[in-house]
Amino acid sequence: MMTHDMVTIGKTDVQATPLGLGTNAVGGYNLFPNLKDADGINLVKAGLNQGIRLLDTAFVYGLGHSEELVGQAMHDFDRHSFVLATKGAQDFSTGEQVINNDPAFLTQQVDASLKRLNTDYLDIYYIHFPDKRTPKAEAVGALQRLREQGKIRAIGVSNFSLDQVKEANADGYVDVVEDEFSLLHRDHEADLMPYLKDHQISFVPYFPLASGLLTGKYDRDVTFPADDIRSQISDFQEPRYGRALKAIAQVTPIAAAHQATVAQTILAWYMQNPLISVVIPGAKRASQVEANAQALDVTLSDAEYQAIDTAFAEFKVDANGKSLADPE
Repeated sequence: MMTHDMVTIGKTDVQATPLGLGTNAVGGYNLFPNLKDADGINLVKAGLNQGIRLLDTAFVYGLGHSEELVGQAMHDFDRHSFVLATKGAQDFSTGEQVINNDPAFLTQQVDASLKRLNTDYLDIYYIHFPDKRTPKAEAVGALQRLREQGKIRAIGVSNFSLDQVKEANADGYVDVVEDEFSLLHRDHEADLMPYLKDHQISFVPYFPLASGLLTGKYDRDVTFPADDIRSQISDFQEPRYGRALKAIAQVTPIAAAHQATVAQTILAWYMQNPLISVVIPGAKRASQVEANAQALDVTLSDAEYQAIDTAFAEFKVDANGKSLADPE
């Protein structure tokens, strides 16, 4: 495997590989049908064995179950050899999901995540969604106090608008932002991502493979059952779907030139994008994680990088927002 330079998260000393692993299909039984715990544990171990050095999980993936499985899977590895990120903000104390960024609630959530993950520190903790009430700098201030206690090493926010990120970063404490970004969802390229780069804040895109669409494995005639998250996503509906397939077809010859898959080639594009720090494709099976890890071996020429950028250029102007609606 090619050794990529390690990526530094924000202004911290947290260092990760430019390829991480998203674990919403590890224990995320509320997100995907027919998940098996053993498969989830195996795919996390496969990622660490392949040299992937960032694991991204969240409370809401299986309401703590993903964190528990990730905690079990990482047990056989040196805890200091990889970066562990989790997220919280979902408050179920009333029986229904409410987004809560209250400092006391976030503090309690961090402790609960530490327990489920069976570790004494988190490398990155993200506020998963903004709430409507809490001043953002106060929410981040609570995480800064936890950082001072050694419970977290880097502070993140997820699904925050540019204005909310600016508010959250009033004291310069934000190190990393995670939000949806892919070649099909390029809304943040114009304003959010340049702001982050200027302020030494890392950017971690989620859904980089657009729920599998950018792997090139789909054709014109695809349907999903109602309990599959993809049945609600506009990327899989016309006219976007056909336009996406057309752009993906232009990546195929570039992938072939590298003896790589379309997915590996697109992951390589993100890793070479100067505005992106770590890309975190998810997976349902260990074999997919192993295949994704091979993207670390693909280096695109400037011309190839540009050709892929151009193939998906229409998705820059066509702001499509998010694949899934925010919970509030």
